Amino acid sequence: MKKLLIALFVLLSVNGWAQAKFDHVEPMFWWVGMKNPKLQLLIHGKDISGYTVRLNYPGVNLIEVHQVENPNYLFIDLEIAADTKAGKFPISFMDKGGKKVFDYSYELKNRDQSASRIQGVTNKDFIYLLMPDRFSNGDKSNDVVKGLAETKLNRDSMYYRHGGDIQGVINHLDDLKALGVTTIWMTPEIENDMPLASYHGYAVTDHYKIDPRYGTNALYKTYVDQAHAKGLKVIKDIVHNHIGTGHWLFKDMPMKDWVNQWPVYTQTSYRDEPVMDPHTSQADRKKQLDGWFVPSMPDLNERNPYVQNYLTQNHIWWIEYAGIDGLRLDTYAYNEPSYMADWALKLKAEFPSLSIFGETLVNSVPAQAYFTQGNTVNRGFDTHLPGVTDAMMKSAVYEALNGKTGWTDGIFRLYNVVSQDFLYQDPTRNVIFWDNHDMSRFYSMVKEDMAQYKSGMALLLTMRGIPQLYYGTEILMKNYSDPDGLVRSDYPGGWAGDAADKFNVTGRTPKENEAWNYVSKLANYRKNSPALQTGKMMQFVPEDGVYVYFRYITGANGAKDVMIILNSEEKAKVLNTSRFEERMKNITSAVNVISGEKLNTVKTIQIPAKTTLVLELN
Repeated sequence: MKKLLIALFVLLSVNGWAQAKFDHVEPMFWWVGMKNPKLQLLIHGKDISGYTVRLNYPGVNLIEVHQVENPNYLFIDLEIAADTKAGKFPISFMDKGGKKVFDYSYELKNRDQSASRIQGVTNKDFIYLLMPDRFSNGDKSNDVVKGLAETKLNRDSMYYRHGGDIQGVINHLDDLKALGVTTIWMTPEIENDMPLASYHGYAVTDHYKIDPRYGTNALYKTYVDQAHAKGLKVIKDIVHNHIGTGHWLFKDMPMKDWVNQWPVYTQTSYRDEPVMDPHTSQADRKKQLDGWFVPSMPDLNERNPYVQNYLTQNHIWWIEYAGIDGLRLDTYAYNEPSYMADWALKLKAEFPSLSIFGETLVNSVPAQAYFTQGNTVNRGFDTHLPGVTDAMMKSAVYEALNGKTGWTDGIFRLYNVVSQDFLYQDPTRNVIFWDNHDMSRFYSMVKEDMAQYKSGMALLLTMRGIPQLYYGTEILMKNYSDPDGLVRSDYPGGWAGDAADKFNVTGRTPKENEAWNYVSKLANYRKNSPALQTGKMMQFVPEDGVYVYFRYITGANGAKDVMIILNSEEKAKVLNTSRFEERMKNITSAVNVISGEKLNTVKTIQIPAKTTLVLELN
């Protein structure tokens, strides 16, 4: 008995020592039944490359084991047959003499086939963008986590953590649903273990771990499940282009070219033109794609096949693990184009319903279309990217609301941008927005003019595409993005002890309630309007400072068409509707969607100054 206990102790000690040699095994687990049978495991541990690898599990073939520059890594290529059963199996690590030193237990799970998972985000939806650190603190116990580089919690500083978390978002799902939101997009939730300003989430330090100040992986999955249970969808914000200098993969890189290397530090030019310019300098193109975003964010080398596998598998892992409905791709224009096209194909193969849109803050409509799928502007290959963040629509709306009418200025800019929708395979997959976490807030940009604010919200919720609202816009949060932290203030009421709770009607001022009610009224109307969700759009050349467009369903039984009228002038107008006969031939009356007022005749329509009317046609 004593010998048996000694042997067991030795076995456990060896096994414990062996497991301790692994700092990371990623992906931590996988699934059977994936469309792509290939899986590449990254094993990281001290001198792990000195071992050979064996495994024996029905349906799982060991294809190749890669030793790389850094002896602390092994990359193991597996092939998983379509009929492989879920289960755990040992991966055996052998010494140079062929003797087994230890096993590592790896698991393959069954895929979750729940109907509510991975629904996709479409033009039927209304996205609410928030920053979890600045939205609501639902769990004070994770405000400061020992062992992380940033040790301060300071709500008085725009640069430090404020304590918001995933539980805080869960606590307010009903509030968002009441507003009319159908989809939530949080800035990245994964670990950003950086010494300063790590709250924004775009300097990842662990791709497979939710930042502990936000919660856990399990809590993130609970958040997605609870959102789905309430009829809400979830978008995950991901970053291909760069990581944080605190990432363990940067501190101990598998190979030197895991990131793009330069003789001296070289920052990206932030210019998208060299990527698409047929006359470009290759040096300019390289600087745009391979230059680092900032010194604290190393630029990943997406031409490296190990980097490609790592990123693609990580994104597939999160979608399958949590059941996410869509992805927003940060800094899309800075990524290696051929890899991004391959990435999109691989994700679409696994998740046909998944929605994807890329951040493209560019300077023209053709430049936006250049990045979208279909090779519609003669790019030479298909990006397979369904949609983009429509920055040109945003700029056009500001010009329409703030500019003076001219041949190409004022409302004509908006008309012109929409008229170029022929450049896209499908413009309704673009996400339209008037501000976000990197831009001056909408209310400030319209000079805190309530009429202009309402006009902008009416355009956001009636224009083609997928509307996105930045958190706090519904309660008139304001400021300019110089620096960015000024537009990333805490949502009042998200913290216990806040002077006012803006989540509740009693905590809002009359003006804030007016704004919240306006957005909610129109957003909830949109939920039940096929015309505004998926209807076609017809716009008319602006005349006399008035821009008119229609959203309509051709031949739909009982569907109500919607007429949108923007008066951009400082004086009220009387609109003669005879020129809109194409859409109003059989229309005898209308209802103002916001006020409920019935217009018994629509031959002429009165439009107040600086106002957008939304009319349901009868």
